[in-house]
Amino acid sequence: MKTNKNRWLIALSAIAIQLSIGAAYAYSVYTKPISETMGWSPTEITYAFTIMMALGGISAAFFGGFVEKNGPRKSAMVAAFLFGLGQAGAGFATQIDSLVLFLLTYGFMSGMGLGVGYIAPISTLVKWFPDRRGLATGMAVMGFGAGALITAPVAASLIASVGVTTTFYILGISYFILISLGASYIAPPPEGFMPKGMEADLASGKKVMKKDLAQLTARQAVKTRRFWMLWTMMLINVSAGIMIISVASPMAQELVGLTAAGAATLVGIMGIFNGGGRLGWAAISDYIGRPTVFMMFFIIQIVAFVMLPGITNVIIFQVFILLIVSCYGGGFSNLPAFIGDMFGTRQLGAIHGYLLTTWSLGGIIGPAIVSQVYAATNSYVPVFYIFIGLISVALVLSILIRMDIRRVERNYENDDKVQATQQAVSS
Repeated sequence: MKTNKNRWLIALSAIAIQLSIGAAYAYSVYTKPISETMGWSPTEITYAFTIMMALGGISAAFFGGFVEKNGPRKSAMVAAFLFGLGQAGAGFATQIDSLVLFLLTYGFMSGMGLGVGYIAPISTLVKWFPDRRGLATGMAVMGFGAGALITAPVAASLIASVGVTTTFYILGISYFILISLGASYIAPPPEGFMPKGMEADLASGKKVMKKDLAQLTARQAVKTRRFWMLWTMMLINVSAGIMIISVASPMAQELVGLTAAGAATLVGIMGIFNGGGRLGWAAISDYIGRPTVFMMFFIIQIVAFVMLPGITNVIIFQVFILLIVSCYGGGFSNLPAFIGDMFGTRQLGAIHGYLLTTWSLGGIIGPAIVSQVYAATNSYVPVFYIFIGLISVALVLSILIRMDIRRVERNYENDDKVQATQQAVSS
């Protein structure tokens, strides 16, 4: 079906939105300047980030129905207002020296904008790329991962030249403009849309398009075992990834003697693998399937966590850390496409929102496990064994969900054969 929209510009619009809200991960740039300027403690300042991250997943679930009802454009504009005003409001909070207002603006308001902005373009993007769902969502979610890489140096430079208050004003306005520009172009495709050449390829047999297992509403989806298997898999994957991200620097210094400068470099490279894993794993999934990719995530992580306690080589240790982080990023980028495969695109945004509650919960579970175990044992090694057990559960679930999907597909194939036979007999 023809359209006057270019799907690659739709993807670019989604990336613009994700880049803006992904700036949330650059928060550490503000901590010291705010503390020095306002006299607030680093712990008090960090509360705002904790609130924002927690609300990111919760508000994604809360706004899922809103996104489906009002479409990506209105939803993205809501994100532009909430996130942009939240960031600019943080500047006003520092100007009048109000920690409470800072928590409300940077924490609550930006957190709400983060959640709705994250899911707003995704379901639309999946519909524009029926042939390459993984690549499409991978590009957008990679934008989220790359947001901090761009924002961190820009924010640091602005803080040095105009101060932290003006920096929040400038960036808040910039985020509002960038998200609004993305929202102005993004729109769902016409019903039955296929990219140029795809219809002919399908007719000729050059391409075979796999049917979605079902077209379910969000309420119907949460009643299926596949939803809860995927939810648990995501929770474990997120918990493992955030655990590693939260302690990578001190862990590498303690276990393999990495220098402080080397650990800082590792953290920077982790950001690249987080973003690159989102695109790379998502693109691969278009060829080998989402169930296979998730199985690979857990196999890789089990091997990594088994090997890490005994590794003394600095390079090999870092390679395993980077592989875990790539699986963490890849889980987020594969999730929307996996949802489309299993539950269809009818209410993908709402279902995606429900599954992103694992983002908030995993952000609590992962760091809590590592901090409590380290406090009790003064060692990171027991943490690895705990996650070997958790990821083994996730691997079993990934095998079961793969078997369940194949069972449903075989039933569809048998039904098609029966219908074909009946038509042949009747003719």
